[in-house]
Amino acid sequence: MKIIGLILFQSFLSLGSVSQESCFNQGSSLSDDDMFLVSGNHSESVSGSAFTQLHSYSIIDSERESIPAFSCIDNNNLTEEFLLQGPFRRVLGGIIQGDSSQKKIALVFTGHEFADGGETISRTLKKEKVKGSFFLTGDFYRLFPALVNQLQKEGHYLGAHSDKHLLYADWGKRDSTLVTREAFRKDLQDNYQTMTKAGINPPVKKFFLPAYEWYNQDVSNWCTELGVQLINFTPGTTSNADYTVPQMKNYRSSEEIYRNIMNYELKHTLNGFMLLIHIGTDSKRTDKLYDILDELIDALKSKGYEFVRVDELLK
Repeated sequence: MKIIGLILFQSFLSLGSVSQESCFNQGSSLSDDDMFLVSGNHSESVSGSAFTQLHSYSIIDSERESIPAFSCIDNNNLTEEFLLQGPFRRVLGGIIQGDSSQKKIALVFTGHEFADGGETISRTLKKEKVKGSFFLTGDFYRLFPALVNQLQKEGHYLGAHSDKHLLYADWGKRDSTLVTREAFRKDLQDNYQTMTKAGINPPVKKFFLPAYEWYNQDVSNWCTELGVQLINFTPGTTSNADYTVPQMKNYRSSEEIYRNIMNYELKHTLNGFMLLIHIGTDSKRTDKLYDILDELIDALKSKGYEFVRVDELLK
């Protein structure tokens, strides 16, 4: 049975002080997770207006009224349509949360050009007896073949994150697609081909987490045509802000992110969450969230959570 619901902002409790800002001079309102939705590697170049939009996205005004942090706001609407298909929550065809009745979490790691956390994350997951899910660009697979093969041998899920880390949809007008169907198909297929060339066996069940964690219905539809399920991280915790550096207005320290995650869990739950962490970040951020990953896992295990791969969470 399919149920379509509209999430009102006031139905979710925000974490910390979050602003409503005018975005890209188009009047779109942003929640805290919207600010951090651009959670890829921000040092890379983005051409044209997308570059301006990318950096315009990092604005926080702590004096403004707090609003909940569980929506991808689009075109001035203060509601977000989601689809509950079976136990999973979806936005624009992409699964953003697993079964909320089960205390299971998938740790989702994304990467493009930075891999400084790879060995630390690998050691931590091995020590904690946890399997993670890694969504990496073609460039990452080309740059770090030894690391990705190590992760595969350790039993983690390895998937695609765009071959060249392309921005697929406009920031200010989400339904404006920035790539053609043919360009998207080539980008995704090149990502999978690069995995194979790096010695990685693409998973039987293909989940795809788009670059910048940003997509629209066109992209979801194109994924379906290729037999791939688009997914995205579950908003609400600001874990995806672990890429920010102190020079950014929206900087979040690892301590603050940790606190936000635990506060969210206390006020709601993390059932069915896909919790996003970056496998590497810019060197200007010396405060790395992956350095306290063991503490986070231990704290959530003590609350009864089980950590699983995405193909287990979404089966």
